[in-house]
Amino acid sequence: MITLTSYGAAEEVTGSKHLVEANGARILLDCGLFQGHREEARRKNASFPFTPASIHACINSHGHLDHCGSYPTLVHKGFGGHILSTPATRDIASLVMKDSAHIQAYDARFLERQHQKHPKKGRKVFLPLYNEADVEAALSQYVTVAYHRPYPLLPGITATLYDAGHILGSALVHLEIETDNGPFSLGFTGDLGRPDKPIIRDPEPLPPLDWLVCESTYGDRLHDETGQAEEELAQVVRETAERGGRIIIPAFAIERTQELVYLLHKLHDQGRLPPLPVFVDSPMAASATGIFRAHEECYDRETVRRFLDNGESPFSFDRLQYVPTAEASKRLNDFKEPCIIIATSGMCEAGRVLHHLVHSIEDSRNTVLIVGFMAANTLGRALADKRDQVTIFGDRHPRRARVKILNAFSAHADYREIGHYVTSLDRDRLKGISLVHGEPTAQEHLRDHLASLGLPTPGILAAGKPVTLGA
Repeated sequence: MITLTSYGAAEEVTGSKHLVEANGARILLDCGLFQGHREEARRKNASFPFTPASIHACINSHGHLDHCGSYPTLVHKGFGGHILSTPATRDIASLVMKDSAHIQAYDARFLERQHQKHPKKGRKVFLPLYNEADVEAALSQYVTVAYHRPYPLLPGITATLYDAGHILGSALVHLEIETDNGPFSLGFTGDLGRPDKPIIRDPEPLPPLDWLVCESTYGDRLHDETGQAEEELAQVVRETAERGGRIIIPAFAIERTQELVYLLHKLHDQGRLPPLPVFVDSPMAASATGIFRAHEECYDRETVRRFLDNGESPFSFDRLQYVPTAEASKRLNDFKEPCIIIATSGMCEAGRVLHHLVHSIEDSRNTVLIVGFMAANTLGRALADKRDQVTIFGDRHPRRARVKILNAFSAHADYREIGHYVTSLDRDRLKGISLVHGEPTAQEHLRDHLASLGLPTPGILAAGKPVTLGA
């Protein structure tokens, strides 16, 4: 019997953990960090609802924190098997997990200082979930494999990775499981990307499947066309510059920042932007860009032809500056001329972007440009909702800066793109679909949309409740 149980990113969009059990083997698809309110996140991330040592193997679809950020904890608590990924995913996961360890250590020191200033009885001691040594231990268990190369994961179970088109190195997972009734073919999208995105290739079709585990982040939304978004980006920059303001872009350090730099480079070369300085204020984004440069095998042909064949880098041009230090970041707050600042974190919950927002949010000349999904209960969601007041560092600020949302920059497929992808698979063999990684309203809409296309009506996985996929 083959069963699937979701222990994270079930009716939510963070902390992906999906357990496949077959032939006595236990395979964990992704092991991500839950991101949300501090106490809830701490509770969910500190332990697992299964015994880590009982897991025989893991597969890491891609290097975003909500898909890889709990591997150090898993290893520390007893998991001793392999973690399968592409080479680019291992490199990105290394950067992301080490950054997470650094942030946890910083938070622990900060909270201890706060306690010393304002002692409280019965306080909880905040300890990091893991440190850099735990990250190194997890990385030592990674096994990397190129796309399309079948890998004998466990006896009777073969894994093959295909390009998901989401971020650099992201993978769709195909598991071929030998059963008494013959082979069972299981697919897992991880995070499904979009066609015609810059830099990386389009999502690849999976082989014929018996069952598909599919993400649903944008299950109730449609994205703008990329060409329209390019012009809207240029228009936002021009209008804000004319007002004498700055454009603050909260962006994930991995993929979104590189895509923005690529498009600003393109618009700059086409003469569609005023000559503004562009600052990438994120050491992690700078490091991630180095990983992008090292993995040209993941680029699409347009990127290769446009830049690499001409000896150029997609990630640098004469108006672009990477901000190296915290001191240099602080000096940007004294920069009086119009400019573009791309800073992490993507949902405005931590990082240098908070300092830029504090100094920019009350000035009507400025623009906050939203270019990605903002989860519930985050500052990013409050900005995307265009609330009149927002809380930053515990203080309330009137929002006078303009907020512009560009929906074309998401790296997740929307519901129409998911529908096109799933209907392109072998529909005669596909017996079932399970939806994960989505908020309830998005999942319900996607379920109905896929059913309307003549596909098996998807089930929505509830946390901790196993579903039988095949005998």
